[in-house]
Amino acid sequence: MRSLSAHIGVLFAAASVAHGHLAAWHPSMYCAYGPTGQQDLNAQSIVNPLYQLNFDQWWFHHVDNCDQFPPPDGTFLELPAGGSFTVEIASNRAKTSLSYNGSDTSEWPDGNNYPEDYVHLRINQVHTQNQSQAAGTAFAISYQSDITKVTPDNLAVFSVRYHTPWKRLTTYDIPAAMPACPPDGCICAWGWIPNGCGQPNMYHQGFKCNVTGATSTTPIAPPQPPVWCEDDPSKCVQGSKQMLYWNQAQGDNIEVSGSDLSGEPKSPAYNAKCGFSDGAFEGFSS
Repeated sequence: MRSLSAHIGVLFAAASVAHGHLAAWHPSMYCAYGPTGQQDLNAQSIVNPLYQLNFDQWWFHHVDNCDQFPPPDGTFLELPAGGSFTVEIASNRAKTSLSYNGSDTSEWPDGNNYPEDYVHLRINQVHTQNQSQAAGTAFAISYQSDITKVTPDNLAVFSVRYHTPWKRLTTYDIPAAMPACPPDGCICAWGWIPNGCGQPNMYHQGFKCNVTGATSTTPIAPPQPPVWCEDDPSKCVQGSKQMLYWNQAQGDNIEVSGSDLSGEPKSPAYNAKCGFSDGAFEGFSS
């Protein structure tokens, strides 16, 4: 029988690992209750990173069956054209307002309280040495209502937030020219690739979303794969861009090698290194 001290050690190690994994939480997300669809106030399957998986495993987190459990009917991430929305980036549902009336939340993703320069948090939880070096996160949208019809070719990035993930509450800006969704809404996705400080994996999760207050009727242009362009901005992909898909067994849309301009190993990210600007992206219409 495992000793009590060994058992505690295993639990501590598991907790430490979980703290380094994050997702964007909102009632409109897929897998909010966990990969069984049953109410789980402590759900965290969606925070598991994706690494060296086949396309049909990592796409919308199918490896955990998270794409099989949509939010309740009529629950959407509302995207007011020209406005903004807020999600909670956290390591566990319990550390958000979706569980326990938010009693286990703090301004940090794991529900604890830290000084801004706390080294353990910076490196092990958000995979960065400080906020200015956080790799960036992004939201993308597909004008499909059925998640099984979403592909890399119709899922376009519409908002990027530099220097995230960092704090729990994170706000994203919405382009003013976002057209309306179909009657049953759109599918959105959130993604992030950590900049070192651990396994070179990625995160990819789904939401039911809906654009409100739309005035534009111009459709979104088919998104193109981003490229690494830190050393030459003229190489950056202009216009509509796909999300970054990297270090998987199938389905990567970007490859990098060597060092970036700071001398660190290259890591694709939602920032200027791959041609993404901070905030709402107004240039992806056809």
